Amino acid sequence: MAGADVTTGSTTATAHDRAVAAARERLAALPPDAPVRLHKKTSNLFRFRDGAGGLEVDGLDRVLHVDAEARTADVGGMTTYEDLVAATLPHGLMPLVVPQLRTITLGGAVVGLGIESSSFRDGLPHESVISADVLTGAGEIVHATRDNEAADLLDGLANSYGTLGYAVALRIELAPVKPFVALRHLRFDDAVSLAEATARISADRAYEGEPVDFVDGTVFSAGEQYLTLGRMVDEAPYLSDYTGQGIYYRSVQQRAYDFLAISDYLWRWDTDWFWCSRALGVQNPLVRRVWPSRYRRSDVYRRLVALDRRYGFSERLQTRATGAAGVEPIIQDVEVPVTRLAEFLDFFHREIGITPVWVCPLRLRPDPAHPGHTWPLYPLEPDTTYVNVGFWSDALLQPGMARDHHNRLIELKLMELDGHKSLYSTASYTREEFDALYGGEHYRRLKARYDPAGRLPDLYTKCVTNS
Repeated sequence: MAGADVTTGSTTATAHDRAVAAARERLAALPPDAPVRLHKKTSNLFRFRDGAGGLEVDGLDRVLHVDAEARTADVGGMTTYEDLVAATLPHGLMPLVVPQLRTITLGGAVVGLGIESSSFRDGLPHESVISADVLTGAGEIVHATRDNEAADLLDGLANSYGTLGYAVALRIELAPVKPFVALRHLRFDDAVSLAEATARISADRAYEGEPVDFVDGTVFSAGEQYLTLGRMVDEAPYLSDYTGQGIYYRSVQQRAYDFLAISDYLWRWDTDWFWCSRALGVQNPLVRRVWPSRYRRSDVYRRLVALDRRYGFSERLQTRATGAAGVEPIIQDVEVPVTRLAEFLDFFHREIGITPVWVCPLRLRPDPAHPGHTWPLYPLEPDTTYVNVGFWSDALLQPGMARDHHNRLIELKLMELDGHKSLYSTASYTREEFDALYGGEHYRRLKARYDPAGRLPDLYTKCVTNS
C-alpha cells in the first residue's frame, strides 16, 4: 500500500503493484466520454446493467499480509470475504464485521455498507479501515488514512459506491475469535418486545449474565419473531451442519440452543442466500439431494436471478397465474432507529407482506481519537442503536400501480421514521430527498476534489436513475 509500512511476500506485493499500475493505465486509456464502471467477476448489487464501460481490475483480489501480532490485514480491494476469512481464521482472527455472503468483496463492503451480527458492537466494515489506497476518478492513487490530508476521502468512501474512486488496497483491523459459536434463539410474540430486547442487549453486550458476541434476528410473522444471540466458546458439545440437508433459518424456529464452528457461523446465511433459495426450489428435499453442494451458494443463486431478470421468466409465470399487472422486485436493506422498529414492522406487515425478514442491530463504533465522528454519506447518530431490516422477494402489482409502488411506500415510511436504506438495489428518491439523506453537499465537494472531470458516475444517477 502506498505510503504504508507493509510487510508482504515479495512475489505477492510485486504482483499487486503491477495490477494497480495496470488498472491505472486502463482507466487513463478509456476515452474521456466513455462510461467508467468497475468490471468484477461477481456482484451482490441488484442494479442489473449490460456491463458497458467496464474497467478491468484483475489481480487486485489477493490477501497481501496478515499481521497476527498487530491484528491487521493488508488486502486487495477486490478480495472476497471468503478468501479473506480463509486467510485470517488460521491466525485466530477475523475481520471485525464479516458480511453474510461469501463473494462480497472488501472494497464493495466499504463503499457499499456491509453489515452483520457483530455490527451492534463494531459498526460497519468501513469503520475498521485503517487506510486505503484509492484509484480516484482523476486517475491518481491516493493513500488515505484517518489523519492525513486525504482523510476526507477515507470518510467519504462509505456509501460512495465507486463514484469517487476504487479502493485497490486496504489495511483493516482484525479481531480475535474462538473456534465455536454457541447460539441461543429467543422468541418474541410482538415487535415491541423484540425492539426492547434488541436495544437492551445491544447496549449491554450481554444477556442474563453472559457476554454476547453476535446479535441478529428473524421475523417470520407479526407474532413469531426471534433474536439469535451468539457467544464465542472454546468447546462445543456438538456441531450442527447447515450446508447439507439442514436449512439454517428453519433451525431458528426448531431449537432454542445450537452450536456451530466459527467458519460455519460466518457463512450460515450463504448456503441458502438467507431463505431466498426456496424460490429456486433448492429447499425442496428432493431437489436439494441432487443439487450439488458446491452450487449451494449465493453467487450461483444471484446469477440465476440475473438470468431470470433478463428474460422475465418468473414474471410471466406469476402474472399469468394471478392476473396481476406485473411483478415488483423488493430487494432492500433499510435502517431505522430501534425506537421506531415496531412502527416499521407494523407498516411492513400491513402494506408489503413479505416474510421472513432479517433484523440486525448496529451502532457506530466508538472512536476515542475522534469523538462524535460520523460518516458523511451515510450519517448515523453516535450512541444510537439502529436496526437493519432486510427483505428480499417480489410483490404483485395491481392495475394502475407504478413499477416502484411498494419500494416507494417503503422509502416514504423510512423518511417518516428517521431511517434510510442501502443503495445496492432500486431507489426512487427525488434528488432533494437523496441529498438530505446521503450528504449531498459533502459528496459534491468530494467529487470536485477527487473526480473533477466527472469520469466516474454521479452517486444519484448511479443509484437512482440507473444511468
